[in-house]
Parts: sequence; C-alpha cells; structure tokens
Amino acid sequence: MGIGSGIDIAALVADLANASRAPREAAIARREAANAAQVSALAGLKNALDGFATSLETLSTSGSLSTQPLVSDSAVLAATASRGAALDGFSGQVEVVRLATAQSMVSGGFADAGAPIGQGDLTLSIGGVDHTIGITAANDSLSGLAAAINAAESGVTATILRDGGLSKLVLRGPSGAAGAFSLSGGPAMTQVQAAGDAELTIDGVGITRASNRIDDLFAGVTIDLKKTGQATLSTERPTTAIKQAVYDFASAYNQLEAALDDAGASGLEGEPGPLRGSAALRDMRAKLAALVSARLSTGAGPQSLGEIGVKTGRDGALTVDATLLDAAIAANPQAVERMFSPAITVDSPLVRVTSLSGAVKPGTYALSNLVPASGGSPAGGRIDGVAASADGAILSAVTGDAKGLSFEVLGSVASATVTVDTGLAAAMAAIRDLLTAEQGSFTTANDRLAAEARTLAGEREKMELSADAYEARIKASFTAMEARVTAMKATQAYLQQQIDIWTGADD
Repeated sequence: MGIGSGIDIAALVADLANASRAPREAAIARREAANAAQVSALAGLKNALDGFATSLETLSTSGSLSTQPLVSDSAVLAATASRGAALDGFSGQVEVVRLATAQSMVSGGFADAGAPIGQGDLTLSIGGVDHTIGITAANDSLSGLAAAINAAESGVTATILRDGGLSKLVLRGPSGAAGAFSLSGGPAMTQVQAAGDAELTIDGVGITRASNRIDDLFAGVTIDLKKTGQATLSTERPTTAIKQAVYDFASAYNQLEAALDDAGASGLEGEPGPLRGSAALRDMRAKLAALVSARLSTGAGPQSLGEIGVKTGRDGALTVDATLLDAAIAANPQAVERMFSPAITVDSPLVRVTSLSGAVKPGTYALSNLVPASGGSPAGGRIDGVAASADGAILSAVTGDAKGLSFEVLGSVASATVTVDTGLAAAMAAIRDLLTAEQGSFTTANDRLAAEARTLAGEREKMELSADAYEARIKASFTAMEARVTAMKATQAYLQQQIDIWTGADD
C-alpha cells in the first residue's frame, strides 16, 4: 500500500502488466497449441501409415499367402519354397533310391590324444589333388595331426572322437562320390562309410546329386532327402487366406481413411481437424486412393486390386465385391496370389534366380552376355548394361536399382529378362517412403511446423521481454508518483501545522 497515495501500487502495476500481456500471450498460446496439434496429428498419421505398411510386409514375407509345396510322405523328403517362388506346375512322383553319403574313416584308439603317433608324411588325395601333411615334432600327436589336416583345407575335416576312454581320429570328406579320398602314411585308418551320390527319380527320370539337399530341380524349391522311399510332390494354394487378406486390407485401409477424415475435418460439422487444408494430408490421400488401380503384378490375369473386386466409394472407403473376388480367384488364382506374394521370374531356363522376393526393388531387369562358370573361371555377364559381380557360378548386382538381384548362370545366354513383381506390400511401402523422403510432403510439413515452432518461441521471448519492460516502466512511473504525492502531503501537513499555530496565536 502506498504511504502517500494510499494506493496498492504493486497490485495495480501487476494488474496493468497482466492486462497488457494477456491478449498477446493468449494469441501466441493459441498458435502454439495449433502447431503442437498439427505435429501430433502428422506423427499419428505417419505411425498409422508405417504400421499399415509394416503389417503388409510381414504378411507378404511370412509365406502364409503363397503357394507351398506339399509332400505326401515327410519321412522320405521335405520340400520348402523360397520367398517369391512361382510354383504353378510343381508336381511329380519321387522315388529316393539312395541317399548321398560322405566318405569317413577312423583310426584305432589311443589312450592319450596328445601322445606321439610317429613322425613322417601323410598324403591325402582328393579330387585328383595330393595334399602332403608333415607329421613333425611340433604336431606328433593325434590332436596335432587333426589340426594339420584341417589347416590343409583339402575339403576333408578331422575330429577327435572319444570312445570307451580312447581317442580316435575321424576323417570325413565332402558329400557325394566326387568327395572320395585316399590316404597314405600316418596312423592306420579304417573306412567306415564310402562316398556316394544321391540317386532318385522324378516321374521316372533318373537324377543324381552330390548332396541330399537339392535346390536346382525346381525353381525356388529346396528338396531335402531323408531316406529311401517314394513320395508325391504337389502344391497347396492358400485361397482362403488370400481372400481374407483382401477383406483385411480393405478394413485396415478404411481405418486409415477415417484417421485422415478426422485429421482434415473442415469443422462445418463438429470440431475442425488439426490438419484441415494440409498439403501433406491431401498428398497422402491421393497416393492411397491410387493404390486400388496400381499395377501390382505381371503376367496374365488381373494385376490390380480394382480388377479383383476392390472398389472405392464416394466417401473414399473401400468395399469388396465378393462375387468379383471369388471369380478372380477361381479363374486366375496365381495372379491374385502374386498381388500379395510377389514373384521373381526369369524368361530363360538357363538362369536360376537365387535372391529372395523383397531383396530386390520391383521392376524389370535386362541380363546380357551371360557365360557360366567353367574351368575355375567364374561366371560373367551384365545386368542392365553393368558388369555383374561374380562369385563362382553366381552373378549379382551390387549397385543401381538391381542391387540385391543374384542368380546362377547354368549356360550361355545372349539375353534374358528378370521381372520382380511389385506386390501390395511394396506398393504401400513405396507410398510411405515417398511421403517421408527428404523432399516428401510429410517431411516438408514437419520441417515447416518445426520452423513455425521456432518462430513462435522467438515471438514469445520478445513478448516476455516487452511485457517485462512495460511493467518496469509503469512501476517506475507509479513509484515516482508515490514519491511526489508523499512529498506533497508532507508539505500539506507542514502548512496545516503552521496555519494551526497562526490561528492559535490569534486566539
């Protein structure tokens, strides 16, 4: 309370300062709240889009929507399909006549694997090559010889086996007849298994392979032989799962569309959305709408969702025409499947693609001047005009759009074409990546909002400084006024005292 004026100057200054500050602070706070709401809404849409794309990718790569090989007797053999394999026409009657074996030999028993076994040379012959392994004072023991054999990298592996308290040297060669080996010198060894190729027939056609794992009979299928016997190969297409996936996609899409509606609501009916008028929201909606008509696969039959009964309503929501979907699956099951489980195909029987679907960017790639590996020289060729990287019989692309594409060259090929289907998951991922790319509309919108937030922070700081300066000025003014009023009252009191004295003297 002012002594001279009787006015509560502190309260008055605070009230005047707040009255000046309040409207400016409220305006900035409204803009800050709107900015934060837009940032939150944009992040929510990005997370929803990313979740949608990730779910589709997981579904696509799980194998649950792709045709799988079936084996009538899993005790005889197993068959597995690689991601992206096209299995139409995969069938056959298989008879496993013989399993592939690797030659193995075993030494007599030694009480101590570290005790001397006798120095000299051991010659190991395999594949027409002799490997001489010296037994010297440094490795004169069963364990030392095993280490020296492994160091020779001949293809024959050595291990020490404990049996009944004794140590035995066991040698094992590569699987198949070509892996047979012979020994001269060293400790006495006894052969316990001969090397031999796997022998089988498929629909009566005889086949031999060096391994019980065979991946070059059917494109994209690996067969593991387990025992002799007969089994029938066939396929199972997940028609019910694919049909359900169409409905699930439409449902998830509609949830995302509803989120877009809420974020961009005009406010004519209810609360306006935080992203009304947003270019990022319009861009996302347009890209999603185009997904229904986008080409997702190649080959005969339907290639887009619209062709299998997925329709866009006037409100942007998707519906599924069950009659059209059933008819498409019945007439072109492979084409419908490839929308959800995209395939990698090649138009030459002398090229076997080894890369998985999802590892290569969708598109068409030209192969040229392919030469198979021969006589120790690796395969050679070009991918989209660029020399391929070679690793034995396998060629691969390490740069450009074809990066990740790898294949085995089985014979000379002047030209061939590899087609990698897009598939729904990749199409959705492409939308997400475009929106969130460095120059994408989501990134641009986020950058704009971040800049706006910095501007608002600067405006708030200036407002606070201005408000503080104003408060200081009016406080100084009222303080000066209080001092003057106090001085005037002191003068008044003095004068009144003098008047009273003068009046008393007259009396």
